[in-house]
Amino acid sequence: MIGMFQKVFMIERIRGFEIVSKYENEKDIIIMPKRGTRKSACYDIFNNTGEDIFLLPGEISHPLTTKLKSYMLDDEVLMAFVRSSIGFGYSVRLANSTGIIDCDYYNNAKNEGEIFVKLHNQGFQLLTIEKGKAFAQVMFQKYLLADGDSFTIGNIRDGGIGSTNSL
Repeated sequence: MIGMFQKVFMIERIRGFEIVSKYENEKDIIIMPKRGTRKSACYDIFNNTGEDIFLLPGEISHPLTTKLKSYMLDDEVLMAFVRSSIGFGYSVRLANSTGIIDCDYYNNAKNEGEIFVKLHNQGFQLLTIEKGKAFAQVMFQKYLLADGDSFTIGNIRDGGIGSTNSL
């Protein structure tokens, strides 16, 4: 008698990654973020652009799509960094130093929460990131609010990148 003693467990979605809907037809070739080791703090982000990326010394890339979005709890943020091997080996940084992906960026009206990375080659050699290779990393992080503040105060996001500039 199936069901009488069987419990159905629903997995609660707390934080994670999804493919942006316009790339669903590429889901078999998009590499989802993953940690490199058991105790890695960050999830590696892979070059899912479909082509190799070349960045000359001094050059700043156009925004590179990850083809991903991320959901998380209200008191969490996803922070993006360049991978250490690229930063140390090539003196490449994110153009905005540290990327901040707020929880309300997920499924926003402007771009569904698509995560982009923009690189700045501050070194002296050509950087090549082959398609499918890891080049960035992201970390989920809890954060605190100041006294008197709450998640019910403020405007509701209605746009994508840079939309909080006008709030």
